[in-house]
Amino acid sequence: MIRTIQAEEITRNIKEMCIEANHVLSDDMKNVFCDAVRRERSPLGRQILEQLEENLKIAGEDRIPICQDTGMAVIFLKIGQDVHIEGGSLADAVNQGVHDGYVEGYLRKSVVEPVDRINTKDNTPAVIHYEIMDGDQIDITVAPKGFGSENMSRIFMLKPADGIEGIKEAVLTAVRDAGPNACPPMVIGVGIGGTFEKCAEMAKHALTRNLEEEPPAGYAGELEKELLEKVNRLGIGPGGLGGSVTALAVNIETYPTHIAGLPVAVNICCHVNRHAHRII
Repeated sequence: MIRTIQAEEITRNIKEMCIEANHVLSDDMKNVFCDAVRRERSPLGRQILEQLEENLKIAGEDRIPICQDTGMAVIFLKIGQDVHIEGGSLADAVNQGVHDGYVEGYLRKSVVEPVDRINTKDNTPAVIHYEIMDGDQIDITVAPKGFGSENMSRIFMLKPADGIEGIKEAVLTAVRDAGPNACPPMVIGVGIGGTFEKCAEMAKHALTRNLEEEPPAGYAGELEKELLEKVNRLGIGPGGLGGSVTALAVNIETYPTHIAGLPVAVNICCHVNRHAHRII
């Protein structure tokens, strides 16, 4: 049975999600952040975390942005193959929602043409990732991405012989190089396998995983735990001023790859790691 969804419904949801993600920290991030305040051993690091926690509280209560960099809108769409969209194209509906959210929500417009740097004035176009799935629903994740952390992200085209130790060193290298520039404590998305572009997309998508979910089975889950411990032993700490909480989580996604390659992408996000999720 085909289900019809109006383009304007998609636009409305995207608009609301852009505003929500920029004003209110998701519950999973709130919980790991509160835990980080308790775990931080450095007095200065704990003080910074408490200040950040207060900032998050004020933003939620007063409906102001969590961060002045309200990011570039990244949208993940899982579209049921039994869905028919009526009243306009899907891409136009999404971009209209981003336009409405950023203009009507008074969010900073940060999107410019890459060379001449002319601002598009409404934070469009969004970066949209499409996936077709079974069913008659549309699963939407809106993840505004600030560029302090985005600029610190890396892709490593490793050799197969580099193996698991090469993967660990790639992630640690990216985090060391990022230092304070990614506004720690950070969330680290890692994509392993696929191709050059596939591992990058996985690393970005990994950031949107609910941090209260069980880690993936097998080596990926164990690697997440080990890397989180190793990252936190680097001592970068909150705000890059030292401490035991450099990262709140390491999330890994994997995909089969070619016999001749081992692509690894590291996409770092700052302490707010904004994302909103809905199903329509």
